[in-house]
This record gives sequence, structure tokens and C-alpha cells, in this order.
Amino acid sequence: MTEGTAQARWLTLVGVGEDGPDGLSPAARSLIENAPYVVGGQRHLTLCQSLIKGEAHTWEKPFSSALKAVLARRGQPTLLLASGDPFLYGVGASLAAHITPEEFWCVPSVSSVALACARMGWAQQACRVLSLCGRPKELVIPYLQPGARLLLLCADEQTPAMVLNWLAERGLGLAQWHCLQALGGPQEQIVSGLVQDGVAVAVNRLCILALQIPAGVVVNTMPRVAGLPDTSFEHDGQLTKREIRAVTLSSLAPRAGELLWDVGGGAGSVGIEWMLADPACRTITLERTPERAARIARNAQTLGVPDLQVITGQAPTAFEGLPAPDAIFVGGGASNPALLDAAWAALKPGGRIVVNGVVLETEVRLFEAMQKWGGSLTRLNVARLDTVGTLHGFRPAMSVTQWVAWKPRQL
Repeated sequence: MTEGTAQARWLTLVGVGEDGPDGLSPAARSLIENAPYVVGGQRHLTLCQSLIKGEAHTWEKPFSSALKAVLARRGQPTLLLASGDPFLYGVGASLAAHITPEEFWCVPSVSSVALACARMGWAQQACRVLSLCGRPKELVIPYLQPGARLLLLCADEQTPAMVLNWLAERGLGLAQWHCLQALGGPQEQIVSGLVQDGVAVAVNRLCILALQIPAGVVVNTMPRVAGLPDTSFEHDGQLTKREIRAVTLSSLAPRAGELLWDVGGGAGSVGIEWMLADPACRTITLERTPERAARIARNAQTLGVPDLQVITGQAPTAFEGLPAPDAIFVGGGASNPALLDAAWAALKPGGRIVVNGVVLETEVRLFEAMQKWGGSLTRLNVARLDTVGTLHGFRPAMSVTQWVAWKPRQL
């Protein structure tokens, strides 16, 4: 490290565990003792009060105000006390979004997740860690898989009971839970039980809920491939059916971190399954009918992607001001030439557009679009077994014509 680089590091982050100074390295203790200005939550300041020699300031609320106050000290020596590992669902990432790595130095302690795995005998790489601090519990739904081990970072002492009641309602009463509290400190305690029995004791505010989903559970868990059953969605008939939806998702080819515009959302099925493909995938669904827009939001909540954004509006007017998409799906309204022109213009270079049509007017427009922008046309036919009197036969659904095109990358 050069002298100039050392001087540029105005911010120091020190992770503190429930064991306070006893769990800190000599280097971390020295940093706190020599810091002229220390910021931290009241709990952290109390734990480290024997080490603090400089000014001590309590972390403000709300979080945004505290963040702004720390950033306002840019260039002035500042030490921030944080919980455990500041870069595991901690303040570290929030700060790093505003300053460069050359401006700060971080000395983490053992995280609560590492301690939880040590107590449980679980391999960290085999667990899924999710935070319920300021986040809806429905985010857990995609990870409720047979044999899964989940570590849920709880917002407060009420979170474990709330989660267990919710899981019991979902039919996961036989799942095993462990509530790990105040890990690493003198108040450490672990209580366990089955989901169906709930929590019978008072819980410490600082807790992690460890869940073990039984390996044999299938009915109450969600498939991890595209094409959820149609019955998974609340709808009024405007729904991309299961088989067509699976092909559509394959054509859209979601990748982590990408944004989809789902135009004419209907029940929201395509946009929802896009987000289920990867936790970092995002969807903006545009639906002109308020009742359907509300239904899409309910479906997204129920199926574990509550962050899906629903915009009530008419395309292409509603495109204005939206972030550029990596992919666009048009499930309705494609017979309007202005819609496809606007969608193609909005699509990122290298992005793809998928349009499904069932009426002749839309097919004509899709053929024109293929001639103009390239891509491919595919006719999809599905027939499902149905009764014919006392016998059985396959009843075909309306054919779907699908246009798929990739926008050329700019040179």
C-alpha cells in the first residue's frame, strides 16, 4: 500500500460480535482505540465503550439519514462499528455503492451466519441465506425445496413466530426449525422444534431462524423449471398456458440480473416465471386493466417474487421513462404496429423480443416484423385430453404464432 493510498482511506469499518472486544483482533482493537471519530449503533458503542477514546456518535435513524451523515465526512478520519461481517447483509455494501474501495478499510468479525453454521454443523456453501430485515417473507418461497437448509436473518423477536405460522399455513408443519439467538455472546441460546408446534418461548431480538425442509416434501414446494401449473395463478382466462409459457420462457432466455418488460401482462405468469429463473432477474409488467394489474401483483406475492413492478397503463405510451429492457414479451396488443415499433426501439442492443399471437391480424403483423427486423416465426400447437361424451379425445387449443428476434449489438 502506497502512502497516498493509505491517506485516501478515510473510512474504517470494524465488525463487532456479541462478545465485544474479546472477539476483536489486536488490529481491530487498535483501530478503535486510535479513531478520533466513531459511529455505531448504541449496542455496538456500548460493547466497545472501553476501547473508544475519540468522539462517539450513535448511528442515526432512518438508515438513509445515517448513511448520508457518514458520507458527509468524506475525507475525514471516521470509524464505523457494524455487526459481524459488514459485507454480509450489512452496511458495507450500502457504503461501497457511494465510495471507492480505495477510500475504506474493512476489518470483519465472524458473521452470525458463520456462527450459526458452526452451531448447527451445516456447511455454509450448502445453505441459502436470506434476510427478512425490511423484506417480505414471500421471498423465501422459491427456496422452500425438499431437503433445503435455510438461514433466515430475522428483523426482530417477532419474526420467528410470524414465519413459523406462515409455513404451517403452507403445509410445511413437519419442517424442523432452530432459533439461534445472540450468537457468540453471553446471552447465546438455541431453541428448536417443529414448525407445526410454533415457538413456545420468548425470543431474543438478535436471532437467526434455521430451517430444515423435509427431503420428502414435494406437494408444498415450487418446481424450479419454467411452466408452473396454470392453477398456480389467479386469472380470468387471460393467461399464457403452461406449455406455451414454458416455450416462451425458453425463447426469452433469462439471465441473471436482466430486466424484462412483460407487455399486456394478463395474469403476470411470464413475468413472474422470468423472475423465478434467478433471484437477480427483474420484471416490469404493463397492464392496462386495473383489475388485472392488481391480480398480477397478488400472483407475484403468492409465488415468491413480490418485487415485481406492475404499471397500470396502455402500451406503448406507458413505455416512457422506463429503464431499457434486456428482453420484451408481448402477450397482447401486438396487432398495433406502433407497439412493436416502440418495443423494438426501446430494446437494448443484444436484447431479444418474443411476441405471441393467436389471431390472424397479429400473425400478419408478426410476419411483417420478421421481414423488417429478422428473427423466426414458429407455430405452437397444444392439444389436451378431454372427455367426448363417455369417451376421451384430444381437444386442440388455439394455435399460437411466436415471433422471436434478437436485436443486433452496436459495433
